[in-house]
Amino acid sequence: MMLLYLLPMIRPTAGGLLRLRWKDGAAVRRNRHYFLGRRNRFWCSLTDKNVEIKRPEEQSEIIFLGTGTSEGIPRVSCLTNPLKMCMVCLQANDPGNRNRRRNTSILIRYANDKGRFNILVDAGKFFYHSALQWFPKFGIRTIDSIIISHSHADAIGGLDDLRDWTNNVQPFIPIYVAKRDFEVMKMTHYYLVDTSVVLPGAAVSELQFNIIKEEPFAVHNLKITPLPVWHGPGYRSLGFRFGDICYISDVSDIPEETYLLLKDCDLLILDALRPDRSSTTHFGLPRALEEVRRIRPKRTLFTGMMHLMDHDKVSEHLAKLKELEGIDVQLSYDGLRVPVRL
Repeated sequence: MMLLYLLPMIRPTAGGLLRLRWKDGAAVRRNRHYFLGRRNRFWCSLTDKNVEIKRPEEQSEIIFLGTGTSEGIPRVSCLTNPLKMCMVCLQANDPGNRNRRRNTSILIRYANDKGRFNILVDAGKFFYHSALQWFPKFGIRTIDSIIISHSHADAIGGLDDLRDWTNNVQPFIPIYVAKRDFEVMKMTHYYLVDTSVVLPGAAVSELQFNIIKEEPFAVHNLKITPLPVWHGPGYRSLGFRFGDICYISDVSDIPEETYLLLKDCDLLILDALRPDRSSTTHFGLPRALEEVRRIRPKRTLFTGMMHLMDHDKVSEHLAKLKELEGIDVQLSYDGLRVPVRL
């Protein structure tokens, strides 16, 4: 189920009729976010989940806004090291080099019979820098929705920068987030959750928070299926499946029940932090390759690479695996565009 906000009018949606009932949720009005009592909250669900949507002529695509770690690449410590030992960071100092990586994030440019929608997955610390580089280049102006994978700074650290859009481009941005991560946002971004604390005249991001569960929900008529994974011991993160594309950016282990949601995956976008081993919170390349062999997608793009992952050298290694094993595995890079069918 997905959260329905209290709007001036409630209209039928393209996916079916809305069925309203009382349940826990949150309502948002412009300039203030209200957390209503149990008897004053709405949930909605689509009564017809099998309605086929006419496939649009315009092509959908995925744009990789960032493919790196939380601190990004290059690292300042590597650039200032007098020994100049880290060639990856030295190369990444060139804005056009594929070793230059910002926080992991993708933009789903989804085309359907209603138009084209820009659905962002995560807005981390480097989001605004990514937007400065890629939005003008690829003709992106609006952000129609944002889906949050988890509540670390590399996924939500850029929420404050969304003020540029909500003050100059559009009135608000819907945010889809798990309840546990929303509870974190209420502390880290309290002034965005409850804008009544903001001084009059101050410009802040206008966000509408939609609480999601670990079950399918719809964003602009695109079905999104959460893929629950572990991102370190006891810490839950979400990947997402849309169509036959599976995106898992922050993972240390995959629960057995999630493998069922990964069946018949055409494109897998998967966490691969470093070339030699995994960490407590991320897959390394060896473990990521093990998962590819188990999940058996048609194509895999790795993301979330640190400065030990040299794009050209690792790409050469992965090309050999295609010859030896027939698995199509590659590194993604910032600015990569992938046409997809959704």
